[in-house]
Amino acid sequence: MKKSIRAIIVIGIVVAIALTIRKLNEPKLFSVDGGYRTVMGTFANIAAVSEDHSIAARSVEAAFDALVAVDDMMSDYKPDSELSRLNRNGFPGPVEVSPGLFDVLLASAEYSRMSEGAFDITIGPVVELWKQAKEMGQKPTQQGIAAARSKVGYEKLILKLDGQTRTVRFAVDGMRLDLGAIAKGYAIDRAIRAAQRAGASGAIVDIGGDVSCFGVTPRSEKYWRIGLQDPADESNFVLVLKLADAAVATSGDYQRFVEINGQRYSHIIDPATSSSAREFTSVTIIAPTAIEADALATCVSVMGLDAGMRLVESLDNVEALIIGTDHSQDYIYTEGIKKYVDTSRTYAKDSAASRMITPVEPAKQ
Repeated sequence: MKKSIRAIIVIGIVVAIALTIRKLNEPKLFSVDGGYRTVMGTFANIAAVSEDHSIAARSVEAAFDALVAVDDMMSDYKPDSELSRLNRNGFPGPVEVSPGLFDVLLASAEYSRMSEGAFDITIGPVVELWKQAKEMGQKPTQQGIAAARSKVGYEKLILKLDGQTRTVRFAVDGMRLDLGAIAKGYAIDRAIRAAQRAGASGAIVDIGGDVSCFGVTPRSEKYWRIGLQDPADESNFVLVLKLADAAVATSGDYQRFVEINGQRYSHIIDPATSSSAREFTSVTIIAPTAIEADALATCVSVMGLDAGMRLVESLDNVEALIIGTDHSQDYIYTEGIKKYVDTSRTYAKDSAASRMITPVEPAKQ
């Protein structure tokens, strides 16, 4: 018996020594947080991790530079941006564009086809109409909506690749592209790649709540923890996600909206009606890349529950959480999203996270 006890003690000491040696041999990681900076009309935050502090710092700046470059390319507020020049000259066109802008337009066309027109970057004239309505304090007229809608339609956007030359042409005069549903995602992906090229071992990029991450965390953990804000209470999270080499984006009317005569209208426009998409409070998408998550969040917001969930479930490695208009009770989600929920946290009993991680008890006979 004494020999057994001594053996257990010896084994315990050996294990403790082994763990200590392993800990000492683990490389020290430096984390650099770039703070919050204004870009693309919202706040962005980037943090990077490396064994070399200078590499982490360089990675953060490289990632921010990537965001600024995309903003300079795709902003519809900057008159000298590439997008603004295209909007001015797309009809009759053609206009030669950069590979980056062309790639986003190609991706947008694919999401338009995938969603049967629910996603449509040619919605610009309608968006402008609603901006004017906000300034005037009254809803757009039916005549105004009809006039704007006549200039909308993804099939009216003509893209052509001829060797190394990429051109874009508008089929109708007065067309205007709005990349608000996809540009942030593209920018986040560009920032992630910039941090990787700069040598970071891990990084997280957040633009206005849309997030992507890769590699190790500052604590040498595999998963980055990302809280999803509760639309009904900005001080709380609906749930906390654990993500590794993935992205998450949310579309909703709880932060960005237009209010006219006391009526709130979502900033997400349904191309079919030229009015706000109002079925959901928010749609959150987890996907391999931020451009996918960003675009699909808008697709589902406009398509509605049945069609939207069918689309999500047809795609590999894509999950969704939909919050309805009553916030606390109406949660709809794909089964696969459960594996991303941080189960180490305590959640309110009626929260979405609590429902996901609590087994359903069988009905009593």
